Amino acid sequence: MRVAILGCGYVGLELGRQLEDRGHEAIGVRRSVDGLAVVENAGFDAIQADVTDASALEAVPDVDAIVFAASSGGRGAEAARDVYVEGLETAIRAFSERANQPARLVYTSSTGVHGDHGGDWVDEETPIEPTTEKTEVLAAAERIALERPPEYGFEGTVARFAGLYGPDRYRLERYLEGPVTEGYLNMVHRDDAAGAVRYLLEHDLGRGEVVQVVDDEPALKWAFADWLAEQCGRDPPERRTKAERLEAGDLTAAARRRILTSKRCSNTKLRELGYEFEYPTYREGYESAIAAYLGETPS
Repeated sequence: MRVAILGCGYVGLELGRQLEDRGHEAIGVRRSVDGLAVVENAGFDAIQADVTDASALEAVPDVDAIVFAASSGGRGAEAARDVYVEGLETAIRAFSERANQPARLVYTSSTGVHGDHGGDWVDEETPIEPTTEKTEVLAAAERIALERPPEYGFEGTVARFAGLYGPDRYRLERYLEGPVTEGYLNMVHRDDAAGAVRYLLEHDLGRGEVVQVVDDEPALKWAFADWLAEQCGRDPPERRTKAERLEAGDLTAAARRRILTSKRCSNTKLRELGYEFEYPTYREGYESAIAAYLGETPS
């Protein structure tokens, strides 16, 4: 396959590496010149283009699939809409107008679209209930990814990622130092986030569907923090209930929403499709981070 990764960042770089390692061709598309060097250092071709600019996307050659993994850079809802909605629409139209259009699109979304479910399980069939302007944008982009490509003769897939962690994104010190507020963590290692997208492409799975990309074990934050402390030879961090944390009155609006949003995300569908995780739980995923903290070489 030849795959264009639009917005080739944290997950996209790993996806490109995995595709190249398996004999495919990856093309990393970044908006900035500095971003091009990052892609090239990862070992595959880089092209400068803004996903919101159809004329710029003409620089991308014909491909078998496009992966839309662009980021709004942590900015607000309007910036997110420019990228996730307007940019996605632009990319779909731009590639669909080609004589050799791609066979499929994979859009990377977030389990944040689920909103709050009081700690209950959610899967691809659970109606989504976005609770913020930004997650409403992500939900709108999911609809575009599934509904628009068939109008142009190809198909879309939504890969809905849980919280990403891995190299450069371990939050080990945060949980060792505390305090830790109760609730669930839904996580997926970067390598498995990329691996799941690669697997769906290689095996031609998930067309016209949502697939949640989350590891095997939603973790209670207190249990996760206690396990980390034990592994690192530290005392367990201070625990706080949601009520105690809210009463402190020092939370940002975003942090308050995170505390009040609780769910357990199921990966049953991804497992049934046959994907095998490299890091099925946080225990395997945090091994290298713990070893580095202890000054050891992981086995």
